[in-house]
Amino acid sequence: MAAVWALGINHQTAPLDVRGRFAFALDQVPEALRRFRAALARQPEAALLSTCNRTELYCAADEPLIEPAIDWLAQTGGVSADTLMQHAYVLREDAAARHAFRVASGLDSMVLGEAQILGQLKDAVRAADAAGALGTTLHQLFQRSFAVAKQVRTSTDIGAHSISMAAAAVRLASQLFEDLRDIRILFVGAGEMIELAATHFAARQPRAMAVANRTLERGEKLAARFGAEVMRLSDLPARLHEFDAVISCTASTLPLIGLGMVESALKRRRHRPIFMVDLAVPRDIEAEVKALDDVYLYTVDDLAAVVQAGKDHRQAAVAQAEAIIDAGVQSFMHWLRQRDPHAGVVGLIRDLQAQSEAWQQAELARARRLLAKGASPEEALQALARGLTHKMLHGALAELHSGDEASRRHTADVVARLFLRGRPQGAATPPEPSAMPR
Repeated sequence: MAAVWALGINHQTAPLDVRGRFAFALDQVPEALRRFRAALARQPEAALLSTCNRTELYCAADEPLIEPAIDWLAQTGGVSADTLMQHAYVLREDAAARHAFRVASGLDSMVLGEAQILGQLKDAVRAADAAGALGTTLHQLFQRSFAVAKQVRTSTDIGAHSISMAAAAVRLASQLFEDLRDIRILFVGAGEMIELAATHFAARQPRAMAVANRTLERGEKLAARFGAEVMRLSDLPARLHEFDAVISCTASTLPLIGLGMVESALKRRRHRPIFMVDLAVPRDIEAEVKALDDVYLYTVDDLAAVVQAGKDHRQAAVAQAEAIIDAGVQSFMHWLRQRDPHAGVVGLIRDLQAQSEAWQQAELARARRLLAKGASPEEALQALARGLTHKMLHGALAELHSGDEASRRHTADVVARLFLRGRPQGAATPPEPSAMPR
């Protein structure tokens, strides 16, 4: 049976700055997977999911390759393996499958029941496929996770009352500004998260909106949807002071808005407050900005308390969702075992070892009781040998007594191969029932 495992960090195990070290933009994923598989001798099936809340490697191979996977991810993030494992988790077999299903269904998200993660997971799977890293096992795992997520979404109320990051940002802005219709908002970036945030803020009809993006064409496309102005990222230092609210989420590996830039903007604003939301991982806005007076800076982790609103209303649906996920996990593990031609033999060996261990312990206990009652060591040993022999032969002898002549001959053949290996060929002819020991 192929070994399936997951290695990752998320918002529950690692702070934002740690997650930032292991963040991958979607267009970086195929190359990262090629490097990962090249670093491991056996090149496992692999998929890499990286969002603002998590970075996870899902793998499948003939044997677990967890240690080299940890080493590769730690090296990628520029930390030691020990440092990584202070924040990471490793999940194997059914636990890995259950985690994938829970992630796809929104049960492992900061926003319980949010739907965005499913699209992000599908993007990650497409990227793995493009890198040639997606084999039969992971393909099945993820297709089943999508099906489970769909069933959870349609059969339960897990998504009811869900508050997105974008909606949480609007709620916080409403607490700071008396009327959002009076403010000017700058969106930095033009990706899915910024599009969602712009949609929520546009519904409040702010005084003006602008989009700053590295690629002007993409920025223009988003700005046109909301009647917003478009600007280049290089214009930020000169124009930041014009905006009352800044919502940023790009794939930049370094901060785009630094402490000096914000200090300069505050002076030009005569210290009128600026509301800032950094939805990027790694950060778009330097962490030191938060310490400035008149700046209200929130990160994805800061929004956690807000997005938990309504969580109690969804808890009743969690049990239903977990039941659907459990069924999906059992189905996937059954499929995985069926693919392994040796799975039945492995299970039989395991059962035989467990049975023999149980017999051994039972006869040892019986021998100890005999000794405690005053029996000699020789008597206890003889009883131990007889008991083990009886238990070992009982099933075979019972089968030789039952069935028709053809089945008895077949059983005798098997028993002879198992127990009489030293006897000459042909010695396995079944004795007459009356001659068998009882």
